[in-house]
Amino acid sequence: MDKFTTLTAVAAPMPLINIDTDMIIPKQFLKTIKRTGLGANVFHEMRFNEDGSENSDFVLNNDAYRKAEIIVAGDNFGCGSSREHAPWALLDYGIKCIISTSFADIFYNNSFKNGILPIVVNEDDHKKLLDDASRGANATLTIDLENQVIKGPDGGEIAFEIDPFKKKCLLEGLDDIGLSMQKIGNVDKFEDTMTSERPWV
Repeated sequence: MDKFTTLTAVAAPMPLINIDTDMIIPKQFLKTIKRTGLGANVFHEMRFNEDGSENSDFVLNNDAYRKAEIIVAGDNFGCGSSREHAPWALLDYGIKCIISTSFADIFYNNSFKNGILPIVVNEDDHKKLLDDASRGANATLTIDLENQVIKGPDGGEIAFEIDPFKKKCLLEGLDDIGLSMQKIGNVDKFEDTMTSERPWV
């Protein structure tokens, strides 16, 4: 997993509330266990019309936001089913940070495990960030994870809270496997002991 330290990128405004995991990656695209390739269908039903053409009203189809790496989303982002494909699809598309007033718990935790930073802010700060994100190509935010601040295009700063353990994992690029590999010496020692003391197992 890539380390997340500082990100400066265009932020796309997506104030719709209750964006669920089926809206993020519809069920018909869940036939793979690979983490790559899903980005092509992220937000499929909002990005595309029935004939497959782009929906010009959807924010990520706007030229100013096509390369957005940050989403300023509405309340309760990532609700619905617990599919891990949702953060896979967002990351594959290029989204590395989502800012909202609240997230569904499972999506929130899955995001950290896949290298995406979900940030919770209060309503007043959320309004400011949506205003910043509405500036099109000038909607650039800087996310400083180490210092836990969001820097706006006008130089203003918004502080955010984050669990220290989750922060450490993102800063060091550690997913569950990476965390386990840090303890590989202890694992090997345990396996050797088990083999010696319980050879029948």
